[in-house]
Amino acid sequence: MDIRAQVSMVFHLDKCIGCHTCSIACKNIWTDRKGAEYMWWNNVETKPGTGYPTQWEDQGIYKGGWEKKKGKIVLRGAGKKKGLLNIFHNPHMPTIDDYYEPFTYKYLNLIESPEKDIQPTARPVSLITGKPIDIKMGPNWDDDLSGTPDFARQDPNLKNLTAAEAEAMFQLEKMALYYLPRICNHCLNPACVASCPSGAIYKRGEDGVVLINQDVCRAWRMCVTACPYKKSYYNWNSGKSEKCILCYPRIEAGLAPACMHSCVGRIRYLGVILYDAERILQTASADEHHLVEAQLEALVDPYDPEIMESAKANGIADSTLKAAQDSPAYKFVKVWGLALPLHPEYRTLPMLFYVPPLLPVMASVTQTRDEEQKKKLHPISKVWDDKWLYDTSTEEIWGTIDEARFPLKYLASLFSAGDEAQVKTRLKKLMAVRMYRRYKTVGDISEQRALEALKETGLTPEDADGIYYLTSLAKFDDRFVIPASHREQALEMLDFAGDIKGSTGFGTKKIPERGL
Repeated sequence: MDIRAQVSMVFHLDKCIGCHTCSIACKNIWTDRKGAEYMWWNNVETKPGTGYPTQWEDQGIYKGGWEKKKGKIVLRGAGKKKGLLNIFHNPHMPTIDDYYEPFTYKYLNLIESPEKDIQPTARPVSLITGKPIDIKMGPNWDDDLSGTPDFARQDPNLKNLTAAEAEAMFQLEKMALYYLPRICNHCLNPACVASCPSGAIYKRGEDGVVLINQDVCRAWRMCVTACPYKKSYYNWNSGKSEKCILCYPRIEAGLAPACMHSCVGRIRYLGVILYDAERILQTASADEHHLVEAQLEALVDPYDPEIMESAKANGIADSTLKAAQDSPAYKFVKVWGLALPLHPEYRTLPMLFYVPPLLPVMASVTQTRDEEQKKKLHPISKVWDDKWLYDTSTEEIWGTIDEARFPLKYLASLFSAGDEAQVKTRLKKLMAVRMYRRYKTVGDISEQRALEALKETGLTPEDADGIYYLTSLAKFDDRFVIPASHREQALEMLDFAGDIKGSTGFGTKKIPERGL
Protein backbone atom coordinates (compact mmCIF):
# COMPACT_ATOMS: atom_id res chain seq x y z
CA MET A 1 0.00 0.00 0.00
CA ASP A 2 1.42 3.35 -1.11
CA ILE A 3 -0.87 6.10 0.21
CA ARG A 4 -0.49 9.56 -1.31
CA ALA A 5 -2.40 12.83 -1.16
CA GLN A 6 -4.14 14.52 -4.09
CA VAL A 7 -5.77 17.92 -4.15
CA SER A 8 -9.05 17.12 -5.84
CA MET A 9 -11.94 19.21 -7.15
CA VAL A 10 -15.70 18.79 -7.52
CA PHE A 11 -17.89 20.90 -9.82
CA HIS A 12 -21.66 20.89 -9.16
CA LEU A 13 -23.19 21.31 -12.62
CA ASP A 14 -26.70 22.07 -11.36
CA LYS A 15 -25.33 25.31 -9.93
CA CYS A 16 -23.26 26.62 -12.87
CA ILE A 17 -24.88 29.68 -14.48
CA GLY A 18 -22.39 30.02 -17.35
CA CYS A 19 -21.16 33.49 -16.39
CA HIS A 20 -17.50 32.76 -17.33
CA THR A 21 -16.25 34.72 -14.32
CA CYS A 22 -13.91 31.81 -13.55
CA SER A 23 -12.42 31.97 -17.05
CA ILE A 24 -11.77 35.70 -16.84
CA ALA A 25 -10.18 35.39 -13.38
CA CYS A 26 -7.77 32.76 -14.69
CA LYS A 27 -7.07 34.70 -17.89
CA ASN A 28 -6.25 37.91 -16.04
CA ILE A 29 -3.78 36.17 -13.71
CA TRP A 30 -2.07 33.52 -15.84
CA THR A 31 -2.58 33.85 -19.61
CA ASP A 32 -2.91 37.57 -20.30
CA ARG A 33 0.43 37.81 -22.09
CA LYS A 34 2.14 37.33 -25.44
CA GLY A 35 1.93 33.81 -26.80
CA ALA A 36 -0.84 32.83 -24.41
CA GLU A 37 -3.67 34.90 -25.86
CA TYR A 38 -5.53 31.88 -27.20
CA MET A 39 -5.08 29.85 -24.00
CA TRP A 40 -7.98 29.36 -21.61
CA TRP A 41 -6.76 27.19 -18.77
CA ASN A 42 -10.31 27.46 -17.46
CA ASN A 43 -13.15 27.49 -19.96
CA VAL A 44 -16.91 26.95 -19.76
CA GLU A 45 -18.64 25.02 -22.52
CA THR A 46 -22.30 24.65 -23.41
CA LYS A 47 -23.54 21.09 -23.66
CA PRO A 48 -24.58 19.80 -26.07
CA GLY A 49 -21.79 21.42 -28.08
CA THR A 50 -18.39 20.91 -29.63
CA GLY A 51 -16.34 22.62 -26.91
CA TYR A 52 -12.89 24.21 -26.93
CA PRO A 53 -10.85 23.32 -28.89
CA THR A 54 -13.57 22.22 -31.24
CA GLN A 55 -14.37 18.48 -31.11
CA TRP A 56 -11.81 17.93 -28.32
CA GLU A 57 -13.72 14.84 -27.18
CA ASP A 58 -13.22 13.06 -30.50
CA GLN A 59 -10.05 11.04 -29.92
CA GLY A 60 -10.35 9.66 -33.42
CA ILE A 61 -9.09 13.10 -34.44
CA TYR A 62 -6.72 14.04 -31.63
CA LYS A 63 -5.52 10.64 -30.34
CA GLY A 64 -5.35 11.71 -26.69
CA GLY A 65 -5.27 9.62 -23.53
CA TRP A 66 -4.61 5.91 -23.13
CA GLU A 67 -6.08 2.86 -24.83
CA LYS A 68 -6.07 -0.78 -23.80
CA LYS A 69 -4.28 -3.16 -26.18
CA LYS A 70 -3.63 -6.82 -25.44
CA GLY A 71 -4.37 -6.26 -21.76
CA LYS A 72 -1.98 -3.33 -21.41
CA ILE A 73 -2.59 0.40 -21.59
CA VAL A 74 -0.56 2.43 -24.09
CA LEU A 75 -0.66 6.05 -25.16
CA ARG A 76 -3.10 6.48 -28.01
CA GLY A 77 -1.20 9.08 -30.03
CA ALA A 78 2.17 9.57 -28.34
CA GLY A 79 5.10 7.54 -27.06
CA LYS A 80 8.62 6.82 -28.30
CA LYS A 81 7.78 5.23 -31.64
CA LYS A 82 4.82 7.44 -32.49
CA GLY A 83 6.70 10.52 -31.33
CA LEU A 84 9.65 9.70 -33.58
CA LEU A 85 7.40 9.12 -36.59
CA ASN A 86 5.62 12.44 -36.00
CA ILE A 87 8.67 14.46 -34.98
CA PHE A 88 8.43 16.87 -37.91
CA HIS A 89 4.68 16.84 -38.39
CA ASN A 90 2.10 15.79 -35.85
CA PRO A 91 -1.24 15.26 -37.61
CA HIS A 92 -3.11 14.74 -34.33
CA MET A 93 -2.32 18.08 -32.73
CA PRO A 94 -4.98 20.83 -32.76
CA THR A 95 -4.16 23.86 -34.84
CA ILE A 96 -4.88 27.49 -34.05
CA ASP A 97 -8.08 27.20 -36.09
CA ASP A 98 -9.30 24.43 -33.79
CA TYR A 99 -8.86 26.79 -30.86
CA TYR A 100 -9.38 30.23 -32.42
CA GLU A 101 -7.09 32.96 -33.67
CA PRO A 102 -6.97 35.44 -30.78
CA PHE A 103 -8.11 38.92 -31.72
CA THR A 104 -8.70 42.40 -30.46
CA TYR A 105 -10.22 45.51 -32.00
CA LYS A 106 -8.42 48.52 -33.40
CA TYR A 107 -10.04 50.93 -30.99
CA LEU A 108 -7.76 53.81 -31.99
CA ASN A 109 -9.77 54.04 -35.22
CA LEU A 110 -12.64 55.39 -33.12
CA ILE A 111 -10.45 58.07 -31.58
CA GLU A 112 -8.02 59.09 -34.34
CA SER A 113 -10.31 58.82 -37.35
CA PRO A 114 -10.73 62.16 -39.19
CA GLU A 115 -14.21 63.61 -39.50
CA LYS A 116 -16.25 61.72 -42.08
CA ASP A 117 -19.84 61.29 -43.19
CA ILE A 118 -19.81 57.69 -41.98
CA GLN A 119 -19.26 56.18 -38.54
CA PRO A 120 -15.71 54.83 -38.01
CA THR A 121 -15.42 51.23 -36.88
CA ALA A 122 -12.95 49.32 -34.76
CA ARG A 123 -11.86 46.52 -37.08
CA PRO A 124 -10.84 43.17 -35.56
CA VAL A 125 -7.12 42.45 -35.80
CA SER A 126 -5.18 39.28 -35.00
CA LEU A 127 -3.16 39.28 -31.78
CA ILE A 128 -0.66 36.99 -33.51
CA THR A 129 -0.03 38.77 -36.83
CA GLY A 130 -1.46 42.20 -36.07
CA LYS A 131 -3.36 42.12 -39.37
CA PRO A 132 -7.13 42.52 -39.89
CA ILE A 133 -9.04 39.23 -39.74
CA ASP A 134 -12.57 37.94 -40.12
CA ILE A 135 -13.62 36.43 -36.80
CA LYS A 136 -14.73 32.83 -37.24
CA MET A 137 -14.30 31.22 -33.83
CA GLY A 138 -13.85 32.02 -30.14
CA PRO A 139 -13.36 30.15 -26.87
CA ASN A 140 -17.09 30.23 -26.05
CA TRP A 141 -18.38 30.71 -29.57
CA ASP A 142 -21.18 28.19 -29.08
CA ASP A 143 -22.33 29.64 -25.75
CA ASP A 144 -26.02 28.80 -25.14
CA LEU A 145 -26.49 27.49 -28.70
CA SER A 146 -28.10 24.24 -27.65
CA GLY A 147 -29.93 23.61 -30.88
CA THR A 148 -27.60 24.80 -33.64
CA PRO A 149 -26.55 22.40 -36.42
CA ASP A 150 -22.97 23.73 -36.41
CA PHE A 151 -22.32 23.24 -32.71
CA ALA A 152 -24.87 21.35 -30.61
CA ARG A 153 -25.62 18.74 -33.26
CA GLN A 154 -21.89 18.12 -33.77
CA ASP A 155 -21.37 17.08 -30.14
CA PRO A 156 -19.29 13.85 -30.22
CA ASN A 157 -21.34 12.41 -27.35
CA LEU A 158 -24.40 12.22 -29.58
CA LYS A 159 -22.87 9.38 -31.58
CA ASN A 160 -23.90 6.95 -28.85
CA LEU A 161 -27.54 7.92 -29.26
CA THR A 162 -29.90 6.63 -31.91
CA ALA A 163 -31.03 9.11 -34.54
CA ALA A 164 -34.45 9.36 -32.88
CA GLU A 165 -32.95 9.95 -29.42
CA ALA A 166 -30.61 12.64 -30.72
CA GLU A 167 -33.37 14.38 -32.66
CA ALA A 168 -35.64 14.36 -29.61
CA MET A 169 -33.06 16.47 -27.74
CA PHE A 170 -33.50 19.26 -30.29
CA GLN A 171 -37.27 19.47 -30.39
CA LEU A 172 -38.09 23.02 -29.40
CA GLU A 173 -40.34 22.10 -26.49
CA LYS A 174 -37.72 19.70 -25.09
CA MET A 175 -34.55 21.62 -25.87
CA ALA A 176 -32.22 22.07 -22.91
CA LEU A 177 -28.62 22.94 -22.15
CA TYR A 178 -26.20 23.01 -19.27
CA TYR A 179 -22.69 24.32 -18.72
CA LEU A 180 -19.52 22.28 -18.39
CA PRO A 181 -16.61 24.19 -16.80
CA ARG A 182 -13.22 22.58 -17.42
CA ILE A 183 -9.71 22.94 -16.04
CA CYS A 184 -6.76 20.54 -15.97
CA ASN A 185 -7.83 17.37 -14.17
CA HIS A 186 -4.42 16.81 -12.52
CA CYS A 187 -4.87 13.13 -13.22
CA LEU A 188 -3.46 10.20 -11.26
CA ASN A 189 -2.28 8.61 -14.53
CA PRO A 190 -1.58 11.70 -16.65
CA ALA A 191 -0.90 11.00 -20.31
CA CYS A 192 0.92 14.32 -20.66
CA VAL A 193 3.56 13.22 -18.12
CA ALA A 194 4.08 9.88 -19.86
CA SER A 195 4.34 11.43 -23.32
CA CYS A 196 6.94 14.15 -22.65
CA PRO A 197 10.30 13.17 -24.28
CA SER A 198 12.14 15.77 -22.17
CA GLY A 199 10.71 14.71 -18.83
CA ALA A 200 9.60 18.29 -18.25
CA ILE A 201 6.14 17.40 -16.93
CA TYR A 202 5.86 15.97 -13.45
CA LYS A 203 3.33 15.37 -10.70
CA ARG A 204 4.12 17.00 -7.35
CA GLY A 205 4.45 14.51 -4.55
CA GLU A 206 2.94 16.68 -1.84
CA ASP A 207 -0.39 17.51 -3.50
CA GLY A 208 -0.55 15.79 -6.90
CA VAL A 209 -0.54 19.01 -8.94
CA VAL A 210 0.79 18.38 -12.48
CA LEU A 211 3.32 21.00 -13.63
CA ILE A 212 5.61 21.70 -16.58
CA ASN A 213 9.23 22.67 -15.86
CA GLN A 214 9.81 25.57 -18.24
CA ASP A 215 13.60 25.14 -18.06
CA VAL A 216 13.41 21.53 -19.19
CA CYS A 217 10.62 21.84 -21.80
CA ARG A 218 11.94 21.55 -25.36
CA ALA A 219 8.67 22.21 -27.21
CA TRP A 220 8.09 18.69 -28.47
CA ARG A 221 4.38 19.33 -27.88
CA MET A 222 3.63 15.65 -27.38
CA CYS A 223 1.77 16.69 -24.23
CA VAL A 224 -0.69 18.66 -26.35
CA THR A 225 -1.51 15.52 -28.31
CA ALA A 226 -1.46 13.17 -25.32
CA CYS A 227 -3.81 15.17 -23.09
CA PRO A 228 -7.31 13.98 -24.07
CA TYR A 229 -8.87 17.05 -22.43
CA LYS A 230 -6.59 19.39 -24.43
CA LYS A 231 -5.48 21.31 -21.36
CA SER A 232 -1.82 21.53 -22.32
CA TYR A 233 -1.04 24.47 -24.61
CA TYR A 234 1.94 25.60 -26.67
CA ASN A 235 3.16 29.17 -26.18
CA TRP A 236 4.25 30.27 -29.65
CA ASN A 237 6.21 33.21 -28.23
CA SER A 238 8.30 31.45 -25.56
CA GLY A 239 8.50 28.10 -27.35
CA LYS A 240 7.32 26.25 -24.23
CA SER A 241 4.25 24.25 -23.28
CA GLU A 242 2.04 25.59 -20.51
CA LYS A 243 -0.98 24.39 -18.54
CA CYS A 244 -3.16 25.01 -15.51
CA ILE A 245 -1.07 24.93 -12.33
CA LEU A 246 -4.11 24.83 -10.01
CA CYS A 247 -2.88 28.17 -8.67
CA TYR A 248 -0.44 26.29 -6.44
CA PRO A 249 1.12 29.52 -5.10
CA ARG A 250 -2.33 30.41 -3.78
CA ILE A 251 -2.94 26.92 -2.39
CA GLU A 252 0.40 27.01 -0.58
CA ALA A 253 -0.74 30.25 1.03
CA GLY A 254 -4.06 28.71 2.07
CA LEU A 255 -6.05 30.47 -0.65
CA ALA A 256 -8.42 28.91 -3.17
CA PRO A 257 -7.46 28.91 -6.87
CA ALA A 258 -8.55 32.05 -8.71
CA CYS A 259 -11.26 30.31 -10.74
CA MET A 260 -12.76 28.78 -7.62
CA HIS A 261 -12.48 31.91 -5.49
CA SER A 262 -14.31 33.98 -8.11
CA CYS A 263 -17.06 31.44 -8.91
CA VAL A 264 -20.41 33.23 -8.78
CA GLY A 265 -22.54 30.10 -8.59
CA ARG A 266 -20.35 28.57 -5.87
CA ILE A 267 -20.27 25.36 -7.82
CA ARG A 268 -16.66 24.50 -6.95
CA TYR A 269 -15.24 22.50 -4.08
CA LEU A 270 -11.63 21.64 -3.33
CA GLY A 271 -10.10 19.25 -0.84
CA VAL A 272 -7.59 16.46 -0.33
CA ILE A 273 -8.34 12.87 -1.31
CA LEU A 274 -5.99 10.03 -0.35
CA TYR A 275 -5.33 7.28 -2.88
CA ASP A 276 -3.31 4.09 -3.16
CA ALA A 277 -0.62 4.64 -5.80
CA GLU A 278 0.01 0.90 -6.07
CA ARG A 279 -3.45 0.52 -7.65
CA ILE A 280 -3.01 3.09 -10.41
CA LEU A 281 -1.96 0.63 -13.13
CA GLN A 282 -4.63 -1.88 -12.14
CA THR A 283 -7.27 0.86 -12.07
CA ALA A 284 -6.31 2.39 -15.42
CA SER A 285 -6.31 -1.09 -16.99
CA ALA A 286 -9.83 -1.99 -15.84
CA ASP A 287 -12.55 -2.91 -18.30
CA GLU A 288 -14.23 0.16 -19.75
CA HIS A 289 -17.54 -0.34 -17.94
CA HIS A 290 -15.78 -0.76 -14.60
CA LEU A 291 -13.45 2.22 -14.81
CA VAL A 292 -15.53 4.41 -12.50
CA GLU A 293 -15.85 1.72 -9.84
CA ALA A 294 -12.14 0.91 -10.08
CA GLN A 295 -11.15 4.57 -9.69
CA LEU A 296 -13.40 5.02 -6.67
CA GLU A 297 -11.92 1.89 -5.09
CA ALA A 298 -8.43 3.39 -5.43
CA LEU A 299 -9.54 6.36 -3.30
CA VAL A 300 -9.13 5.37 0.34
CA ASP A 301 -10.72 6.19 3.70
CA PRO A 302 -8.78 8.93 5.56
CA TYR A 303 -10.23 7.70 8.89
CA ASP A 304 -8.85 4.16 8.51
CA PRO A 305 -5.96 3.72 11.02
CA GLU A 306 -4.01 1.55 8.57
CA ILE A 307 -4.40 4.17 5.84
CA MET A 308 -3.29 6.93 8.20
CA GLU A 309 -0.23 4.97 9.26
CA SER A 310 0.79 4.30 5.65
CA ALA A 311 0.21 7.96 4.77
CA LYS A 312 2.42 9.15 7.62
CA ALA A 313 5.12 6.69 6.53
CA ASN A 314 5.04 8.42 3.15
CA GLY A 315 5.63 11.80 4.78
CA ILE A 316 2.05 13.06 4.61
CA ALA A 317 1.63 15.63 7.36
CA ASP A 318 -1.05 15.51 10.05
CA SER A 319 -2.54 18.73 8.70
CA THR A 320 -2.98 17.10 5.29
CA LEU A 321 -4.63 14.06 6.86
CA LYS A 322 -7.01 16.35 8.75
CA ALA A 323 -7.78 18.17 5.49
CA ALA A 324 -8.53 14.80 3.84
CA GLN A 325 -10.98 13.93 6.63
CA ASP A 326 -12.78 17.26 6.26
CA SER A 327 -12.56 17.31 2.46
CA PRO A 328 -15.80 18.25 0.65
CA ALA A 329 -14.44 16.51 -2.45
CA TYR A 330 -14.13 13.22 -0.57
CA LYS A 331 -17.68 13.57 0.71
CA PHE A 332 -19.18 14.21 -2.73
CA VAL A 333 -17.14 11.49 -4.43
CA LYS A 334 -16.89 8.66 -1.89
CA VAL A 335 -19.14 9.22 1.12
CA TRP A 336 -22.27 10.29 -0.74
CA GLY A 337 -21.39 8.93 -4.19
CA LEU A 338 -22.69 11.96 -6.07
CA ALA A 339 -19.79 12.96 -8.35
CA LEU A 340 -18.29 11.30 -11.42
CA PRO A 341 -15.10 11.85 -13.47
CA LEU A 342 -15.23 13.34 -16.97
CA HIS A 343 -14.60 10.75 -19.69
CA PRO A 344 -13.04 8.01 -17.56
CA GLU A 345 -12.55 5.97 -20.74
CA TYR A 346 -9.46 8.07 -21.44
CA ARG A 347 -7.88 6.13 -18.54
CA THR A 348 -5.99 9.10 -17.13
CA LEU A 349 -7.89 8.79 -13.81
CA PRO A 350 -8.93 12.46 -13.62
CA MET A 351 -9.22 13.99 -10.16
CA LEU A 352 -11.78 16.61 -11.12
CA PHE A 353 -15.26 15.22 -10.52
CA TYR A 354 -18.69 16.48 -11.60
CA VAL A 355 -22.08 16.25 -9.93
CA PRO A 356 -24.25 15.57 -13.02
CA PRO A 357 -27.08 18.01 -13.79
CA LEU A 358 -30.57 17.07 -12.67
CA LEU A 359 -32.39 19.21 -15.19
CA PRO A 360 -35.05 19.29 -16.28
CA VAL A 361 -36.68 16.15 -14.87
CA MET A 362 -39.90 17.17 -13.16
CA ALA A 363 -41.24 18.68 -16.37
CA SER A 364 -41.43 15.15 -17.73
CA VAL A 365 -43.53 13.85 -14.87
CA THR A 366 -46.77 14.95 -16.54
CA GLN A 367 -46.13 12.44 -19.31
CA THR A 368 -46.31 9.54 -16.87
CA ARG A 369 -49.75 10.27 -15.41
CA ASP A 370 -53.11 9.16 -16.68
CA GLU A 371 -55.74 11.52 -18.05
CA GLU A 372 -57.59 11.77 -14.73
CA GLN A 373 -54.51 13.09 -12.94
CA LYS A 374 -53.88 15.56 -15.76
CA LYS A 375 -57.27 17.16 -15.03
CA LYS A 376 -55.95 18.21 -11.63
CA LEU A 377 -53.50 20.62 -13.23
CA HIS A 378 -54.17 24.31 -12.81
CA PRO A 379 -55.38 25.61 -16.21
CA ILE A 380 -52.99 28.60 -16.20
CA SER A 381 -49.85 27.73 -14.26
CA LYS A 382 -49.84 24.07 -15.33
CA VAL A 383 -48.35 23.12 -11.96
CA TRP A 384 -49.41 19.85 -10.36
CA ASP A 385 -51.33 20.20 -7.12
CA ASP A 386 -50.11 19.25 -3.67
CA LYS A 387 -52.25 16.11 -3.50
CA TRP A 388 -50.72 14.62 -6.64
CA LEU A 389 -47.15 15.24 -5.49
CA TYR A 390 -48.04 13.91 -2.07
CA ASP A 391 -49.51 10.68 -3.42
CA THR A 392 -47.05 9.97 -6.21
CA SER A 393 -44.86 6.93 -5.59
CA THR A 394 -41.09 7.15 -5.79
CA GLU A 395 -41.16 4.53 -8.52
CA GLU A 396 -43.09 6.94 -10.75
CA ILE A 397 -40.61 9.71 -10.06
CA TRP A 398 -37.62 7.48 -10.76
CA GLY A 399 -39.26 6.64 -14.05
CA THR A 400 -39.10 10.26 -15.11
CA ILE A 401 -35.31 10.22 -14.89
CA ASP A 402 -35.28 7.83 -17.83
CA GLU A 403 -37.49 10.28 -19.74
CA ALA A 404 -35.46 13.41 -18.96
CA ARG A 405 -34.62 15.86 -21.73
CA PHE A 406 -30.98 14.85 -21.38
CA PRO A 407 -30.97 11.11 -22.08
CA LEU A 408 -29.07 8.97 -19.60
CA LYS A 409 -27.11 7.62 -22.53
CA TYR A 410 -25.80 11.11 -23.30
CA LEU A 411 -24.76 11.84 -19.70
CA ALA A 412 -23.22 8.38 -19.41
CA SER A 413 -21.11 9.08 -22.48
CA LEU A 414 -19.67 12.08 -20.63
CA PHE A 415 -19.28 10.83 -17.09
CA SER A 416 -19.22 7.04 -16.87
CA ALA A 417 -17.80 5.55 -20.08
CA GLY A 418 -21.32 4.67 -21.19
CA ASP A 419 -22.50 3.05 -17.93
CA GLU A 420 -26.00 4.47 -17.53
CA ALA A 421 -26.48 2.87 -14.11
CA GLN A 422 -23.71 5.02 -12.62
CA VAL A 423 -25.39 8.22 -13.78
CA LYS A 424 -28.89 7.09 -12.84
CA THR A 425 -27.73 6.28 -9.31
CA ARG A 426 -26.41 9.83 -8.87
CA LEU A 427 -29.53 11.42 -10.32
CA LYS A 428 -31.74 9.33 -8.03
CA LYS A 429 -29.76 10.54 -5.02
CA LEU A 430 -30.11 14.16 -6.11
CA MET A 431 -33.85 13.67 -6.62
CA ALA A 432 -34.19 11.98 -3.22
CA VAL A 433 -32.50 14.94 -1.52
CA ARG A 434 -34.87 17.31 -3.33
CA MET A 435 -37.86 15.30 -2.14
CA TYR A 436 -36.53 15.28 1.41
CA ARG A 437 -36.03 19.05 1.38
CA ARG A 438 -39.55 19.54 0.01
CA TYR A 439 -40.84 17.55 2.95
CA LYS A 440 -38.74 19.57 5.39
CA THR A 441 -39.38 23.07 4.04
CA VAL A 442 -42.65 23.04 2.06
CA GLY A 443 -44.46 20.04 3.48
CA ASP A 444 -46.14 18.99 0.24
CA ILE A 445 -44.40 15.59 0.34
CA SER A 446 -45.10 13.18 3.15
CA GLU A 447 -42.36 12.16 5.55
CA GLN A 448 -42.92 8.54 4.56
CA ARG A 449 -42.33 9.28 0.88
CA ALA A 450 -39.23 11.38 1.59
CA LEU A 451 -37.63 8.80 3.87
CA GLU A 452 -38.56 6.03 1.46
CA ALA A 453 -36.77 7.86 -1.36
CA LEU A 454 -33.63 8.34 0.75
CA LYS A 455 -33.63 4.69 1.81
CA GLU A 456 -33.95 3.48 -1.78
CA THR A 457 -30.81 5.44 -2.75
CA GLY A 458 -28.77 4.43 0.27
CA LEU A 459 -28.84 7.85 1.92
CA THR A 460 -29.80 8.77 5.46
CA PRO A 461 -31.50 11.98 6.64
CA GLU A 462 -28.11 13.03 8.02
CA ASP A 463 -26.58 12.52 4.56
CA ALA A 464 -29.37 14.57 2.98
CA ASP A 465 -28.82 17.41 5.45
CA GLY A 466 -25.08 17.32 4.77
CA ILE A 467 -25.59 17.37 0.99
CA TYR A 468 -28.05 20.24 1.31
CA TYR A 469 -25.66 22.21 3.52
CA LEU A 470 -22.63 21.81 1.24
CA THR A 471 -24.72 22.49 -1.86
CA SER A 472 -26.69 25.50 -0.64
CA LEU A 473 -25.38 26.95 2.62
CA ALA A 474 -21.67 26.13 2.79
CA LYS A 475 -19.26 28.89 3.76
CA PHE A 476 -15.90 29.46 2.09
CA ASP A 477 -13.97 27.26 4.53
CA ASP A 478 -16.47 24.46 4.03
CA ARG A 479 -16.08 24.46 0.25
CA PHE A 480 -12.30 24.83 0.20
CA VAL A 481 -10.42 22.75 2.76
CA ILE A 482 -6.80 23.54 1.94
CA PRO A 483 -4.01 21.94 4.00
CA ALA A 484 -1.32 24.23 5.34
CA SER A 485 1.99 24.13 3.46
CA HIS A 486 5.09 23.26 5.44
CA ARG A 487 8.04 25.63 5.31
CA GLU A 488 10.44 22.95 6.52
CA GLN A 489 9.64 20.83 3.45
CA ALA A 490 10.27 23.77 1.14
CA LEU A 491 13.63 24.47 2.77
CA GLU A 492 14.53 20.79 2.53
CA MET A 493 13.79 20.83 -1.19
CA LEU A 494 15.88 23.99 -1.67
CA ASP A 495 18.80 22.34 0.09
CA PHE A 496 18.35 19.26 -2.09
CA ALA A 497 18.27 21.38 -5.26
CA GLY A 498 21.50 23.08 -4.20
CA ASP A 499 23.17 19.70 -3.68
CA ILE A 500 22.09 18.59 -7.13
CA LYS A 501 23.39 21.77 -8.76
CA GLY A 502 26.76 21.60 -7.03
CA SER A 503 27.38 17.91 -7.64
CA THR A 504 28.43 15.91 -10.65
CA GLY A 505 24.81 15.20 -11.48
CA PHE A 506 23.69 12.70 -8.89
CA GLY A 507 23.68 14.89 -5.78
CA THR A 508 24.89 14.12 -2.29
CA LYS A 509 21.54 13.50 -0.62
CA LYS A 510 18.91 10.87 -1.09
CA ILE A 511 15.81 12.10 -2.92
CA PRO A 512 13.01 12.60 -0.36
CA GLU A 513 10.36 9.97 -1.10
CA ARG A 514 7.47 12.31 -0.45
CA GLY A 515 8.77 15.08 -2.71
CA LEU A 516 10.05 13.52 -5.91
